[in-house]
Amino acid sequence: MFKKVLIAEDHEHANISVRKTLEDLGIAQRDFRSYCDEALELVRTAVRQEQPFDLLITDLSFDEDSNVQQIAGGKELIKAVRAVQPGLKIIVFSLENNISLVDDLFEDFGIDAYVRKARYDADDLRRAVDAVSKNKKYRSADLVRRKRTENSYDFKAFDIEIITLLCNGTPQKNIPAYLQEKNIKPSGLSSVEKRLNAIKTSLNISNNEQLVAYCKDKRII
Repeated sequence: MFKKVLIAEDHEHANISVRKTLEDLGIAQRDFRSYCDEALELVRTAVRQEQPFDLLITDLSFDEDSNVQQIAGGKELIKAVRAVQPGLKIIVFSLENNISLVDDLFEDFGIDAYVRKARYDADDLRRAVDAVSKNKKYRSADLVRRKRTENSYDFKAFDIEIITLLCNGTPQKNIPAYLQEKNIKPSGLSSVEKRLNAIKTSLNISNNEQLVAYCKDKRII
């Protein structure tokens, strides 16, 4: 288990929850900072003194106030900390539930766990700390379920064709004409509408703009 942990969190109620969780896990040395600049400086100091932190737990969003910061948020903090201490374990503890953003944090920022602030998040955070201490990756169960749901839809060539047309600015009502010109079937407007609605329902997406953004983000188109 970790011995020295830094928490970057500016909301008091979340700070208390994290403190209690780490206390229950028997982690004696727990340092807290409400500002990203201060958290980064603490990491630098610990590395210089050859007493580095084992784990950073950080939020993504920090409220602005009169204390102007060079580092405004958690993503920037993670990047800066990685430059100082590349091997530091990092858990993100945030309200954000965007699957693509969470995936980017794992893939591009190399975080070790993502815990969403929600009901029973103290237990969730406890499981995350335990998993990361054993060199395992962890994300909240609801995010895992949502990711499985999103990845379960099988995009067909027809789906990709009509979504690509939307992405290129073709109005939905004009898609049938293009399909007919290319001899792609089905080509009726009702078929296009039904297909798009089925995809959006499956992925829990509300409109075509969100669908296009999703497909571009997932490199489907």
